[in-house]
Amino acid sequence: MEIIIGSIPPLPPQSNKPFERPQTVIEAQLLHVRPPRKGIAGPSGMERRGKMATDPLRGRVLTLMVPDADLLPADIDSGKYKVALRFIRK
Repeated sequence: MEIIIGSIPPLPPQSNKPFERPQTVIEAQLLHVRPPRKGIAGPSGMERRGKMATDPLRGRVLTLMVPDADLLPADIDSGKYKVALRFIRK
């Protein structure tokens, strides 16, 4: 029998990854699919939109509706998030 006083078992090695919340699946409904934006020139020939944006030529714009917005991060509009889609046929 071995008695060691004041000692704890060694800790496992820790990774250098920052803490990440477990990923949750958020269900959404697909409302609309449209082709990418094209240039919109006004009468003067200048772009009418305030923010210059070009969509990829082969891209599609999806409009999604999330039934419970409380599941979304509070700062979802900050651009700090990447969205992964998984399509499941009904």
